[in-house]
Amino acid sequence: MSRTSARTKARAAARLAAVQALYQHDMESTAIPALLHEFHHHRLGATIEDVEYAEADILFFDDLVKGAAARLGEVDRLIEEKLTTSWTLARLDKPMKAILRAGTYELLARRDVPVGAVISEYVDVAHAFYEKRETGFVNGLLDAIAKDARAQG
Repeated sequence: MSRTSARTKARAAARLAAVQALYQHDMESTAIPALLHEFHHHRLGATIEDVEYAEADILFFDDLVKGAAARLGEVDRLIEEKLTTSWTLARLDKPMKAILRAGTYELLARRDVPVGAVISEYVDVAHAFYEKRETGFVNGLLDAIAKDARAQG
C-alpha cells in the first residue's frame, strides 16, 4: 500500500471514529479527555466483537473530536443556517448530528483537506448508518456549509 493510500485510510478511520466519539459524547455527556483516552486505548485499531477497527490517524482524530466540541456553537449555527425552516438541529437524530458536526468542523478548521474530500468522506461515513436519502442529505448540507465555511477567514 502506498504512503498516500495508507494516510487516506488512516484519516477515513479517524473520521468514522470521530463521529462515533461525538455521538457518544452527545449520548452520555462523556468528557472529551475521557473519550479520547477510551478511543486511544480501547477502540482505535482494536478488534471488538470480531470487528477489526482500522488504524486511525490519532492526531487527526483528536483534532476532529476536540475541535468539533470546542467550536460546537459555531458548528451548530452553520448547520442550522442550512436546514430548511421546517427542520431544526434538535430534530436530527444523534448519529446525523455527529456526522454533520465532524464534517462542518473539518470544513471550518482543516483547510489542508479539499472540500470534495471532506464531503465524500462524510458521505461514506453516512453510508455506515443510513440509506441513500440520508447520505444525499449529508452531501447537500455539507456542500452548502462548505461555501460559507471556506469563504470565512
